[in-house]
Amino acid sequence: MTTGQFVSRIVPPLPRRWRGRYLVERNAVSAKSFWPVYISGFFEPVFYLFAIGVGIGQLAGDVTVAGIPVEYTAFVAPAMLAASAMNGAVLESTNLFFKLKYERIYEGVLATPLEAKDVATGEIAWSLIRGSFYSAAFLAVMAVMGLIHSPYGILAFPAAILIGFAFGAAGTAATTYMRTWQDLDLVMLVTLPLFLFSATFYPIDVYPEFIQIITWISPLYHGVILIRGLTLGILEWTMLINVAYLTAMGVVGSLITGRRIGSLLLK
Repeated sequence: MTTGQFVSRIVPPLPRRWRGRYLVERNAVSAKSFWPVYISGFFEPVFYLFAIGVGIGQLAGDVTVAGIPVEYTAFVAPAMLAASAMNGAVLESTNLFFKLKYERIYEGVLATPLEAKDVATGEIAWSLIRGSFYSAAFLAVMAVMGLIHSPYGILAFPAAILIGFAFGAAGTAATTYMRTWQDLDLVMLVTLPLFLFSATFYPIDVYPEFIQIITWISPLYHGVILIRGLTLGILEWTMLINVAYLTAMGVVGSLITGRRIGSLLLK
């Protein structure tokens, strides 16, 4: 036995570099051919902001948040930012279905030193990057329109990244269970109600009580409340619950994705 072999047996191996970055690099190169698709996802929440926030805002007047009157556009804009982070992450995560079922790139990937968990973290990271891109662009629009009323608004960007992580991980986990293209319709079935009923356009207290209970469970609601509090400068201790909820959702989704990809490709 050589000295090197002896040392390798008694000394724990050093942490290896994150190998999921190779999936991120691969997706970045592939995205060059589809850049209009990636850019188009940014415009939907911006159109909503101008149509509903600016248009209806002229009729709605101010909205009371934590006892403070806020102009309607400033109330809606943070929710649009949260929705933009959600949509970007979810739309990218569903691309896993094509790669897994038809393109079958992961079978070749697993023939390299990469493992199933590297595939999971790489794909979740890429969906997070797409969501972060939308969030940064939308936050810039909010700043230009004067809709950030507090210096804490700078923290809205990492908060949007957290939302992207939560929905990206949940989206990739859910995609591993899909069997046909028709199953992708379920994505809209879930994200649309979340978008409409997560205190996006109205304060939660205007909803009937049973809808309020459902809204409290909505992950987008936690993201909306978190970003709205930061951009308006209304900080409460309950925002820690919002952070914990989204973090737990992302961690659980990541674990499920790693196990599912491993079971699907290594069986």
